[in-house]
Amino acid sequence: METIDSLALGGMIFAIAALYSSIGHGGASGYLAAMALFGLPPQVMKPTALSLNVIVAAIATVRFFRAGAFSWRLFWPFAVTSIPAAFLGGAIVLPGSLYKRIVGIVLVFAAYQLFRQSYRPDEQEDREMPIVPAVMFGAGIGFFSGLTGVGGGIFLSPLLLFMGWAGPRMTSGVSAAFILVNSAAGLLGHLASVKFLPGAIPLWAGAAVAGGMVGSGFGSRRFSNKVLRRLLAIILLLAGVKYLFL
Repeated sequence: METIDSLALGGMIFAIAALYSSIGHGGASGYLAAMALFGLPPQVMKPTALSLNVIVAAIATVRFFRAGAFSWRLFWPFAVTSIPAAFLGGAIVLPGSLYKRIVGIVLVFAAYQLFRQSYRPDEQEDREMPIVPAVMFGAGIGFFSGLTGVGGGIFLSPLLLFMGWAGPRMTSGVSAAFILVNSAAGLLGHLASVKFLPGAIPLWAGAAVAGGMVGSGFGSRRFSNKVLRRLLAIILLLAGVKYLFL
């Protein structure tokens, strides 16, 4: 990869990490979108996205936890099944063409969810969360997260909000921790994939750390900017369409 391309991708990673971490996400779907736009091969995309996700999600988890936006009651039912499922999904290597189609669908879905969340009210009354459905959802989200290289926040966040189990800030805090454990499990499930990490990964990791610090610092104290969510959704949609049809 050309040096100028590595620097340009690093700039995109910084912006993606800042935007995603402001809503408690690690940014994997954004990193996948950026790498798709730069034409990186699938065997590089998955471990890179998971590695950057671990970094940013760890920062966001600490920030939201310190801000009081976290609930063990909401977190553990999803995490208890998602962690082993993500490990299993991470161990599966899909053919390049199939992986691109699946990632394309994930990116389009992520764009739709970001658009939809940007129109939801900031305040809502929380409902009691039943344990059994949460455990089942956790297993499904975890497996798909490890399989594709996303952290699962794009699926968990809308679920918590749609079901009324948590408000926006609590959803962000729980999602950050959920993404952290799933991304780590997915990466551990396919340790062999780390040999495909590109030489520019230290640069991109530094950009992710900087972006994660900026975004999570803002998001853990204030509600995220709805306009930024919509702009980010447009980027994801473009990358998803590219993977599906080009």
